[in-house]
Order: sequence, then C-alpha cells, then structure tokens
Amino acid sequence: MTNDKVTETLLDALKLALAEPGEQRLFRSGKLPGLFAGRSGVNAEAAGQALRDGLLEVVRTESKGKTTIEWVRSTPRATEFLHKQESPVEALKDLRTILQMNREAIPLWLAEMQRELQGLCGRLAEEAQRWTHRLDALSEQAEAALRRSEAAGPQLPDGMGPDISWALDALAYLDHRRTGGATGDCPLPELFAALRDRYPDLVVNAFHDGLRRLHDRRALRLVAFTGSPGEMPEPEYALLDGANLFYYATR
Repeated sequence: MTNDKVTETLLDALKLALAEPGEQRLFRSGKLPGLFAGRSGVNAEAAGQALRDGLLEVVRTESKGKTTIEWVRSTPRATEFLHKQESPVEALKDLRTILQMNREAIPLWLAEMQRELQGLCGRLAEEAQRWTHRLDALSEQAEAALRRSEAAGPQLPDGMGPDISWALDALAYLDHRRTGGATGDCPLPELFAALRDRYPDLVVNAFHDGLRRLHDRRALRLVAFTGSPGEMPEPEYALLDGANLFYYATR
C-alpha cells in the first residue's frame, strides 16, 4: 500500500466533505453514500489519518448490530491541508527543488561519462553546458512564478493598519477554502476556529469588530442567517449589526 494511494484517497474524501457541508457518513454502506468507499485497505488507512490529524471530526455515532456508524464533518484543518497539497505555490516549490537537484547532478554525470567515453568528452561537455543553461532558465522562470504567486495573496484595503493582526490570515483562509472546493459561504464559527489556531488570545468581541471593519472596507462580505434563530448552530458567534444577524463570511 503506497503513501501516494492513501493521500489520493484522503484528498478525494476531503474534497467531497467540503463540497457538501454538514455531517456525512465516514464510510459508504451499500447504496448509502459516505466519504470513504470501504472500511478496509487504503480507505481505512486514509480515514484513520483524517481523524488522527484532525481533518475530520466525529459529530455523532449510530449502532446497528455490531456495526458502529460514524458521522463526521470537515474541520478548518481540512481546508488548509487541501490548499497545501494542491496549491500552485507548492507545485512550483517542488519544481524548483527538482530543477536544483538535476542541476547539481550534472557535474557528477559529466565526470562519469568522461571516464567511460574519453573520445566524446568535448561533445558531452558542450551538451551538458547547454542543459545547464536550459535548467538555469527554467529555474529563473520557476522562481519568478513563485514570487508572483506568493505576492498575489490577499491584501488589506488602503487605510487599514496592522491593528487587526489576524485580518490577512482570515482573508487567506476564505481564499483557501474556496480553492479547496468548499461550496457556500464560510460560517463564522468555522472562521473563528481557524484563526484561533494562530491567535489563541483572540476573543469573539474583537473578532466581530474586525469583521465589521473588513466588511465596511469591502475586503470581505458578511452574509445574514436566513433560517430561524433556533436552527442556528453555535449562535454565540453570530454578529448582530442593527437589524442584520450575520452568520457567514465570503470573499
């Protein structure tokens, strides 16, 4: 069983969890859908990793005979995990590493060929030099693309100072969530939980104040809860602003 197969299975399940918010079965059962196709092999290992690493959390369980059915939902860590695995920035970093390794291997490769083929030494040196130039050009292109990708992250609106220390991370999380395949707007409890991983001193009042300012500057948009207040999970994170009861944020 290869790590690549486990990772591929895990990524597919996390995309499914983000695409359909709310609780879902951990394992498929007959015609009943689930995030993982079965309870053994690659699926079992991938599901175990998802739970151990906090990418999925169990919200409730059911028992049917000797079988326990777990219902799970994605966590903010799942969004960050998907972004890290499939981000263009990460791909460019991998390309940069591969190019650098190949360039460093050229002198060793050249020396070995010279020992074996003395008669072709001059031609091989010229060929190696051409490849070095090509790899240098590709490395420069990869570095430039990487700088552009890293510089293209979220920016704070003009006039907003550094007093909201978590603002850029909040905007980045909303972007990562969207590119990870999540549908719909981000609930405020989810965004708060993602920020608390980096800002353990953040409190709800400061969180609400910063969201209002980002909303006023059009860095993000707050969306009202449309259902009945009794149906709202974790209502303490809702933001009351005049007649509006905001519960979601989106870019």
